Amino acid sequence: MNAPEPGRAHRARRPIRELPDELVSQIAAGEVVERPASVVRELVDNALDAGANQITVKLMAGGIRAIVVEDDGAGIPAAELPLALKRHATSKIASLAELEGVETMGFRGEALAAIASVSEMAIVSRTADAPHAQRLEARSGELQPAARATGTSVEVRELFFSTPARRKFLKSEATELAHATEAVRRHALARPDVGFAIWHEGKLVEQWRRATHEQRMADVLGPEFVADSRAVEQVAGPMRVLGRAGLPEASRARPDHQYAYVNGRFVKDKLVAHALRSAYEDVLHGQRQPAYVLFIDIDPTRVDVNVHPTKIEVRFRESGEVYQAVRRAVEGVLAATAGSTQGRAVEPMSPAQAPALPSAAPYTVPAAVPFAAQQQRLSLADLGTLYAREAPAHWEARPASALAAEAPAPTEAAPTDWPLGRALAQVAGVYVLAENAQGLVVVDMHAAHERIVYERLKAAADQAPLAAQPLLIPAAFAATREEVAVAETRAADLSALGLDISPLGPTTLAVRARPAALPDADPVALARSVLAELSELAEADAGHLIARARDDLLATMACHGAVRANRRLTIEEMNGLLRQMEATERADQCNHGRPTWRQVTMKELDALFLRGR
Repeated sequence: MNAPEPGRAHRARRPIRELPDELVSQIAAGEVVERPASVVRELVDNALDAGANQITVKLMAGGIRAIVVEDDGAGIPAAELPLALKRHATSKIASLAELEGVETMGFRGEALAAIASVSEMAIVSRTADAPHAQRLEARSGELQPAARATGTSVEVRELFFSTPARRKFLKSEATELAHATEAVRRHALARPDVGFAIWHEGKLVEQWRRATHEQRMADVLGPEFVADSRAVEQVAGPMRVLGRAGLPEASRARPDHQYAYVNGRFVKDKLVAHALRSAYEDVLHGQRQPAYVLFIDIDPTRVDVNVHPTKIEVRFRESGEVYQAVRRAVEGVLAATAGSTQGRAVEPMSPAQAPALPSAAPYTVPAAVPFAAQQQRLSLADLGTLYAREAPAHWEARPASALAAEAPAPTEAAPTDWPLGRALAQVAGVYVLAENAQGLVVVDMHAAHERIVYERLKAAADQAPLAAQPLLIPAAFAATREEVAVAETRAADLSALGLDISPLGPTTLAVRARPAALPDADPVALARSVLAELSELAEADAGHLIARARDDLLATMACHGAVRANRRLTIEEMNGLLRQMEATERADQCNHGRPTWRQVTMKELDALFLRGR
């Protein structure tokens, strides 16, 4: 007989048998109840489905010792209270057709049963026509009269008392309280028509009164979120996308202000998250995280919420249209021209209306020109259309009288009507100062011109595929079977990116060509990166990846081609830069996510000099 493997012992075979109901319930509870916050989420779901106008959550020891959720909803009839604790007993759905079009927060009918199997639970409920409330003890099944107004209270005590192994994996009371509070916060953002209160150890922790959507966002996330975000409202076929998207300059170090909802249900969906990330790609870089609250309203039959017991994941019938609707809705509000966020709406002038400087022929996109050469061609010669001429080697400083003489001739629109105002001077060869109706505008000229050049390059290169550069010796590398499969099925997409990757064997790939614009790139690292992202995207989204890769190359070219610091500009050139910023989408940030300009109001200037005190 062979000896058993180290650390393992032979075990006698056991016969197949049905599990006891109690064990089945606790296994199911493991899917629904992970921590006190899971209980809070499920109980608040039920309170909302009952039509509550006010929900109060009371916690002890972060919810580990006690959770009480009270509502003023319709209540549960006394005869139905015992059924409420049975698995798969629910009032939410009654047929498969209703399951395919769920419109309630809860529908499985297993949350109360799961919670009762791992805690000491009681339900007190009263309907409007009942003379008094009834209290049901989950363990004993005892039903007795109780006192309370119309509505329901669910008491959950000593969570996981019967499964100590699971209880010891809970975190500290402060951590569990934070998770429970976040669970209520997610509901509060979606239901401003309902009041919420959270008590911990007898002290009021959070309270959100009934309000409008915008006021509820300000109450929950702070007034600065509303001030530093833009409203999103777009109808795309069978769905509507609403909410607020945070401005890039208000990005955060952590993704703690990211809330996405589908038909009022908070979800963590990879498709929606990827669509939002792609919408911020051109204005937010590095590890910074955008802030947003987004609501996707869609026909319930077009989304499956019956994917996971926690109901936090969903599956869309038409994922491509949801992806595009979310991305375009957010991208649209972020693509504002410079100055359009300062209080009043501004109708930007077209590029043709912007002041033009004398120059030569328009700029055209060359194929695979080294970046050093690109910089010679991408100058500030003309901000209306990018021109192909070399910048002068040296710019002489001129007296103020000469600069004033070069100011643009008066136009029908007063300078104060321009969002970014009239140029005044240049500081240290880096910043442009201008005056507008609000006060002083400070512009980072390199960052601003970089955005202008980038947007122009993108527009010019929309029809130009990325050129491929064959490798003299193919770069072979060991690959996973998934990478090989992606390389074979996505050959056309890889070719559009300037990549030729073909299999040499079941677990070997060879890179035979790479983008000509990246002559120094590591072909293997590039191939692995592209294959990994392609494997995460549906085929319908491959076009976005191709456009993103092209835009990354153009962003690098724009950075090298933008006007550099310490270059002296004339007043006319400064005004030309300002007007082009007003006509360029996403001109509030450069390609790296940095702001291109800042407003200093007259009030702020007066405060600096103590005027009016």
